Amino acid sequence: MRVRFLPVNNQVILILIVLFIVLFFPGCNREPDELYVSPPVSHPLLREYIGYGVVTSSFSHILIEPGSTETSLGHLRRGTVVRIMERKPVMNRGVSEFWIYGEGNFEGENILRGWLMESDLEVYDSEPRARTASRSMSQ
Repeated sequence: MRVRFLPVNNQVILILIVLFIVLFFPGCNREPDELYVSPPVSHPLLREYIGYGVVTSSFSHILIEPGSTETSLGHLRRGTVVRIMERKPVMNRGVSEFWIYGEGNFEGENILRGWLMESDLEVYDSEPRARTASRSMSQ
C-alpha cells in the first residue's frame, strides 16, 4: 500500500485549516472564564458618597495619601462636616488604622479633598444628622 502525498502547497494549506479548526472552534463553544474581582474596601453604593462625618478633634489634618507621614493639604476644625467618599484600612507600625477620603470646607470657603484619620471623625449616615451634630459641638 502506497501513501500518496498532496503537493507541498496543498499540505501547508491543509495543516493551516486543521490548526484553525482545532484552535478556533473549541473556543467558540466555551463559556468565558469567570474573573474574580475583589470588592473595594468601600462598598459601592448607588450614590457617590458613603455618608458624612463631623470632625471631633480640635483640628484634623487632611492629607494627600493616607498615613501619618504624608504632606498635609490643610486642616479642618472641630465641627466641620465632611462628605465621606471612601474608607480604607492602613497598617501603621503593625496597627491597622482606618482612613477616610472626603471633602470638607477649609475655613468656610475652600473645599479640601483628601484623607483624614477616622478616629478624628464621628460618622453619620445622612447630612442632616451630621449638621445637627456639628451645631451641637459649636454650642
